[in-house]
Amino acid sequence: MAGVLHEGPRDVPIVHECDLCVIGGSCTGVFAAVRAARLGARVAVVENNGFFGGVATAGLVNVWHSLRDTAKEIQIIGGLTAEVIERLVRRDAAIIAGDTPSRHVVLNSAELAIELDALVDECPAIRPFLHARFVAPLVEDGRVTHAIIEDKSGRRAIRAAYFIDASGDGDLLVRAGFPFNKYSAMQPPSTCAVFQGLDDVKRQTPGFDLGKAVFDPQRPNSLPSGFLWGAEVPGCPGLRMVAGTRVHGADCADADALTRAEMEGRRQVRAMRDIVRENFPGGEAFSLVAVPSHIGVRETRHAVCRHRLTEEEVLEGVRFPDAIANGSYRVDIHHADRGGLTFRYLDGTEECVVPGKPTERGRWREAREVNPTYYQVPYRSLIPEGAKNLLVAGRLIDADTGAFGASRVMVNCNQSGEAAGMACALALEHGIDVSDVDPAELRATLSEGGSVIL
Repeated sequence: MAGVLHEGPRDVPIVHECDLCVIGGSCTGVFAAVRAARLGARVAVVENNGFFGGVATAGLVNVWHSLRDTAKEIQIIGGLTAEVIERLVRRDAAIIAGDTPSRHVVLNSAELAIELDALVDECPAIRPFLHARFVAPLVEDGRVTHAIIEDKSGRRAIRAAYFIDASGDGDLLVRAGFPFNKYSAMQPPSTCAVFQGLDDVKRQTPGFDLGKAVFDPQRPNSLPSGFLWGAEVPGCPGLRMVAGTRVHGADCADADALTRAEMEGRRQVRAMRDIVRENFPGGEAFSLVAVPSHIGVRETRHAVCRHRLTEEEVLEGVRFPDAIANGSYRVDIHHADRGGLTFRYLDGTEECVVPGKPTERGRWREAREVNPTYYQVPYRSLIPEGAKNLLVAGRLIDADTGAFGASRVMVNCNQSGEAAGMACALALEHGIDVSDVDPAELRATLSEGGSVIL
């Protein structure tokens, strides 16, 4: 540190007063805001980017996972996730791409950003703040009273009765002094990209595998061993989103580490393009079309809440009386210290996938006649210890490493946002703390709003 500068006191204008302020405008944050607004709450949403959607838009990750249980017998996810999918399908901006453990719906990220604008515009009670960065909270007697932001108009404040931290990194939670965890082995971030011309390379190079090409250690510019996957971009023939980069050792809750990770991720994206162009017939057609405005961060901080969701609870399909979300996506842990990842499934099987090596298959538990087909997330995992008027949502919820590997995917984060928004609206209606919201009433209200409550 070069020194310390004393910044004198100053007056900050209160630009908006509302019932609920949501920090973070990912789908999680937007869904929280919309759910609360549809119940009559006045809501503010603060988002760093100039558009909503988080990883699904700014990060270019355009795949949402299954809305059904692993047996494909019942729908376990509805609400705003299903509503937005239907809206995008009507615009030919989303396709139902099968129902596998790896993907269910493929989205056009640009169209999703605009659809989220429309969703917010349909709720006059929501005031959006784009290109706005949350700076600091004001806390009185354990209750957050204001969120200070900085945007093009300068430093301003939002006063609210309740707050939701959907920042992913716990920016509000941490600066307000609530407890959090940061695990020593965090899942590494990845920079996605959109390319064109991959089909030309495959036509001219039978058996071409992009992952094998870019992870080949014999190439001087090969990528760190990781895991590569991708998806088409609906409505854009020939374009493909590719997720294959990996930045190890990056704590993206640290400003300097985030800067380095952003630059390293883009360097790896360019290396992918160069490897294909320089080594394969048809490679001259392989072109970089778009890079994300934000690296895809998998993990940073975790709130310490009234309940920590565990891997055992997920894999055993434990039912909770205060369940507010259901999921069937497998436990998915990207290795922090080496290439590849580990998948664990509800049927007791396990896979370890590392580029250049055969997939290792085994079991994390013995075979059974009956297996759970989905798991749940309890409301208690959204309530920070000591919080009176603050909830967390998205990847910030309290979960251990294994449970986080399942709960962090977008269809699960979306549900936690909806639940947090509705819980704050109910707390407002009854004039109570968020920890005193009746789980039965919350579940009934979610169900009335279209969520699947089991």
